[in-house]
Amino acid sequence: MIFLADSANIEELEKLFDYFPLEGVTTSPASIANEKRPISKLLPDIASLIGDKMLHVHLISNNAERMLDEAVKYREYMGESVNFYATIPVTKEGYRAIPLLKRKGIKVTATAVYTHLQAIAAARAGVNFVAPLISRFDNISSHGIEVIQNIVKSITDYKMPTKVLGTSFKTVDQVHRVTLTGCYAATVSYEILEKLISHPLTDMITKEAILEGKNFYDISF
Repeated sequence: MIFLADSANIEELEKLFDYFPLEGVTTSPASIANEKRPISKLLPDIASLIGDKMLHVHLISNNAERMLDEAVKYREYMGESVNFYATIPVTKEGYRAIPLLKRKGIKVTATAVYTHLQAIAAARAGVNFVAPLISRFDNISSHGIEVIQNIVKSITDYKMPTKVLGTSFKTVDQVHRVTLTGCYAATVSYEILEKLISHPLTDMITKEAILEGKNFYDISF
């Protein structure tokens, strides 16, 4: 599995990219709004920070042709070197937009995926990623991990090139369980990324090792 940061906060991203093996960033209208900065200023800053890593940008147009215009403008605005993915919902207009975007050479991530069949339809339409929302499943008395497992299985069985990107995690355990499904990627918040690599026993054994060896490690460096 690969990990992406689900954040538009530059300070958080700088901290994470300093040490965490991330493969990109996902943004949403909510994460953009939280920064209280226009997207025209925020996207170039994120793109500059992450280099050739993936940058998934959620579009806000609700018409297929306008989605195409929006995605083309973002790609032009950030430059061709940015590894840009247009994130669009699996609505009727979203399905219409997928082939339009693909014909322009724009990579597509399908979001607002709540069912196995929505994911398969989006994959058949040609998206690069389908992005089921784990916690949203659980909030409507569905089983998010099971749905992702079924999506992964079908995409594998049908030999489709689309990859699964798990989103909307609320706990470390959800991330853990998704890694066991064969899901290709997970985009995770700053707080949960910090927690998932931590363990109190790791901290304890590290401190013990320093105390035990500090009087005997006498080579200067």
